[in-house]
Amino acid sequence: MHTVWKGSISFGLVNIPVKLHTATENKDIKLRQLHKECHTPINYQKVCSGCNKEVQSEDIVKAYEYSKNKFVVLDEEELEKLKKENEDKAVEIIDFVKLEEIDPIYFERSYFMAPDSGGAKAYSLLRKALMESGKIGVAKIMIRSKEQLAVVRVYKETLIMETIHFPDEVRSAGDVPNIPSEPIVVQKELDTALMLVDQLTTTFEPEKYTDDYRTALMELIEEKKAGNNTVTTSEKQPAAPSNVTDLMSALQASLDKTKKKKPIPRKQTARTKTS
Repeated sequence: MHTVWKGSISFGLVNIPVKLHTATENKDIKLRQLHKECHTPINYQKVCSGCNKEVQSEDIVKAYEYSKNKFVVLDEEELEKLKKENEDKAVEIIDFVKLEEIDPIYFERSYFMAPDSGGAKAYSLLRKALMESGKIGVAKIMIRSKEQLAVVRVYKETLIMETIHFPDEVRSAGDVPNIPSEPIVVQKELDTALMLVDQLTTTFEPEKYTDDYRTALMELIEEKKAGNNTVTTSEKQPAAPSNVTDLMSALQASLDKTKKKKPIPRKQTARTKTS
């Protein structure tokens, strides 16, 4: 499994050198857009809506729209200063909680954690402590200039790190429109519904669930390839611009600047500082 990042994670006075591996992968089939007439890939340009001119990256500044068509412009020096100030904050496990206390709506992305050189003993210690306590660790990290929460938990024989949303990033369920009030439920209908639930209840086996649309789409693509029903672009295809930010590089930059802090007295609810 390819290593995407090397660094360390700490709880209390224990520092664990680890390697991260992406735990999931996006298998969506990406379709390009072609010009119907000549089958050339379509490019997208950055055009100013005011002067209708194409602009380059160096001619673009960042701004916050605080009301319609009113902006606060922020220069790169200001943003870099804020980024550095926040990156200097230590990445650490700050609390231990129960997994069931976190609703799945909070979870984002997952990364496998493996011990790096010299970290096997501390890695095993944290894994065993989490297993025995039935708890997961809550940490703060910096990702792409954004402070974010993450949890560290046991998954099978490994530790896994998962980024999670802050509470104010989860919209209120009370704002969802057209939710019916509690109606009068007919007991016979409820009994039938519960019977159906009981009949469909089983043990979760993820392997039996497949992406039928993706499978059918790939079969269609392969069928067209086999029938030579393909086209070739009439012009050299330009390289697609890369808009993908290396998430783990941002995380590494944060973890590399972890500061030593004074140990704190042990408490019943563990709050930890980086060693």
